[in-house]
Amino acid sequence: MKASESVKNYQSERRMYTNYAARAIKKVCKEIGPRFAGSEEEKKGIEFMAEELKTCCDDVKIDSFTVHPKAFLGWIPMTVVLMTISSILFFIGQFFEIVPLFFVSVALAAICFFFIITEFLFYKETLDPFLPKKTSHNAYGVRKATGETKRRIIFAGHADSSMEWRFTYYGGPKLLIPVIGGALFGVLFCTVCSIIAIVMSFVNPEFIGSGAMDILSYIVLGFIILFLAASFFYDKKRIVEGANDDLTGCFSSIAILKFLQDNNIRFENTEVVALCSGSEEIGLRGAKDFCEKHGKEMSDVETVFVAIDTVHDFDFLAIYNKDMTGTVKNNAEACNLLKEGAKIAGYDVPFKTVSLGATDAAAVSKSGTGMKAAAFAAMDPAPARYYHTRLDNHENLDMKTIEAGLDICLETLFLYDEKGINGR
Repeated sequence: MKASESVKNYQSERRMYTNYAARAIKKVCKEIGPRFAGSEEEKKGIEFMAEELKTCCDDVKIDSFTVHPKAFLGWIPMTVVLMTISSILFFIGQFFEIVPLFFVSVALAAICFFFIITEFLFYKETLDPFLPKKTSHNAYGVRKATGETKRRIIFAGHADSSMEWRFTYYGGPKLLIPVIGGALFGVLFCTVCSIIAIVMSFVNPEFIGSGAMDILSYIVLGFIILFLAASFFYDKKRIVEGANDDLTGCFSSIAILKFLQDNNIRFENTEVVALCSGSEEIGLRGAKDFCEKHGKEMSDVETVFVAIDTVHDFDFLAIYNKDMTGTVKNNAEACNLLKEGAKIAGYDVPFKTVSLGATDAAAVSKSGTGMKAAAFAAMDPAPARYYHTRLDNHENLDMKTIEAGLDICLETLFLYDEKGINGR
């Protein structure tokens, strides 16, 4: 049975739960406000979502876990300081022909690369131990099957919101990409120049102090401007509302369960779960903790995990089968299930890659728990100008897109209950 066949006046019902999601988002934004990872506001947001889950679930739990909120983007100020020093040392090393300074310069660049790659690109907790800790929370609700549970599906959004990205707000991708891309290129360029200087100091010592090296040293010194500009990347004093990213994911997930509860729909063999994770914006910490604490129990039967992340731009409906800057493959079967659900709902949704960043699906795909993860989103990946800015507020919701996302997820749910992940 299709979701559209499960109740009379399905379109009206679907719109009603879309309106529910929008009202709940506005309530959280107005009454609780921005919710940075590990903050009291994030906790209040999670508690509100847990209360909503209690109206439609058999079991609701809140888990706490430790996070280090400043670590995930902590590589930015660290890189600004270390690469500024590295560039100055390279210039001095060339000007006074002091070869050991090139070794120090490349060592500082290597430290920067290590934390950029591990903490930001692969979401490892390498910088976390050096920074203050806070407590974050996850909330999840379970709607049990009437009979033996043979399969499970989890719909998930994240409750926290980000610090504002200044360059995205003031100039969108036209400003963000040149500044951050240029600064990262500067790190690479300075590193390569230091390595060249070290090698040439052994192969051709006369190269140190030459005109070519003078040119390189001035270019390296010039990159300090970009490094210093990058230090203004985020505004730690302005936390955004995160109405779209990702209260749309949280309340779409809850709306699915409310639809089932209000229409007295309970599947015989399919358990349905809604997860509202914390601390996604600082490295998927909530989803990681959920996998660590519940991965084993959630893998007792076939389990599909659908991350719903930012539902705003109708023209950019997408299923993300490659995640975490393209380094993680989400489960092909789960992605195909979502695509088939979208087709039933009347949408031809393409597969895409998360080209920069990640969704909670990536944490599940990497967890080794056996859960089969996919991600669904509707956001201009340019990125959109509201992404991580004050424009992501409760007045900037797109009802058409939220309704389409809810329709796709409901049809995916009913398809999964009827035929399983492989149409069995």
